[in-house]
Amino acid sequence: MLRVKAGDVDRMGLLFERYHRPLFGFLYHMLGRADTSEDLVQNVFYRMLKYRHTFTGEGEFRTWMYHLARNVLADHIKKNRHARHHADVADVAEYIGGGATADAGLERAQEVATLHQALARLTPEHREVLVLSRFQEMKYGEIAQVLGTTEGAVKVRVHRAMHELKSTYHRIEN
Repeated sequence: MLRVKAGDVDRMGLLFERYHRPLFGFLYHMLGRADTSEDLVQNVFYRMLKYRHTFTGEGEFRTWMYHLARNVLADHIKKNRHARHHADVADVAEYIGGGATADAGLERAQEVATLHQALARLTPEHREVLVLSRFQEMKYGEIAQVLGTTEGAVKVRVHRAMHELKSTYHRIEN
């Protein structure tokens, strides 16, 4: 990103190749819509170019990128707060987590669908920390930087979110 900041915008292609799928996964888990998530990924990369001067290189690039993604997501939610749509998980299984769910059996697909239903019912705050920690595999310190809070607060949020997810999952399952 420092090279992009210095004017070598051709390097954005490499960043896109590396981070397109993780960003899509994050946005899809937050919204539940594949088409909208793809559009928002494009918006994130557009903002990376537009605001490249704000990247200092002192923190991790990924933290800065997810901060931009959260802003794009917040703008989208404000703009479309009355429209709620959810896609079928099977339609985008190949994009999420590197495609592992697409090759699993029917039972596994049902478990994944139930998990995504439960995830969609969580509060946005709980869903966000779980997506970042479990699906995006970010460390608590990184999440704390993205959210502008402490690592301890992130641990508490993840613990509470996991508890809420488990109980929601079991209610759906039964």
